[in-house]
Amino acid sequence: MAKSLKLEENCFLNQFGNRSQYQARFNYYAHCQRPDLVLGLKPHSDGTGYTIVLQDEEGLQVLKDEQWFTVPKISEAVLVLMGDQMEIMTNGIFKSPVHRVVTSAEKERFSVVVFYAPELNKEIGPENGLINEECPRLFKNMKDYANIHWEYYQKGQRALHTAKV
Repeated sequence: MAKSLKLEENCFLNQFGNRSQYQARFNYYAHCQRPDLVLGLKPHSDGTGYTIVLQDEEGLQVLKDEQWFTVPKISEAVLVLMGDQMEIMTNGIFKSPVHRVVTSAEKERFSVVVFYAPELNKEIGPENGLINEECPRLFKNMKDYANIHWEYYQKGQRALHTAKV
C-alpha cells in the first residue's frame, strides 16, 4: 500500500509498531424469517488499521452515495477493508467504508474476520509524504484511536471526526 502511494515501504508498518495487535472473530448469523427487521451487525466503520474478511455467503454490505451495495462472495478470496486508522495514516486517500451485515431468510451464514491495529499507546497520524499544499493535513496525530472508536460504536456513531484537524 505504501509503495502505491510512493512512500517508503515500511512507513505504515512503523506506525503499527513492533507489538501491533491482531484479533480474530468467528461470526455466525442464523437464518431469519424477517431479515427486513433484523440486522446481523449494525452500520459502522472499523476502528482498526485494516480488516480481513472471509465470508461463506453474501451478507456484507457497504454504503456508497447513501445506497447499500452487497459485497459479492468470491470463492477462495478474502476481502480487505481499510479501517479508520488507515484512513488517518493515508490522510484520507484510503477510505474506511461504512458497512453492515444483513441476515437471510433462507440461509445461515458464517464469516471469519481478522482485525489488525497498531500497538497500544502508539501514536499514529498522516504520513508526511502525503501532506503538501495541494493535499493539506486532514487528521491530527492520535494515540489509542480504537478506544475512542469503541465509545462511538456503542452509540451507533462514527468516531473519525474526532481525528480531524
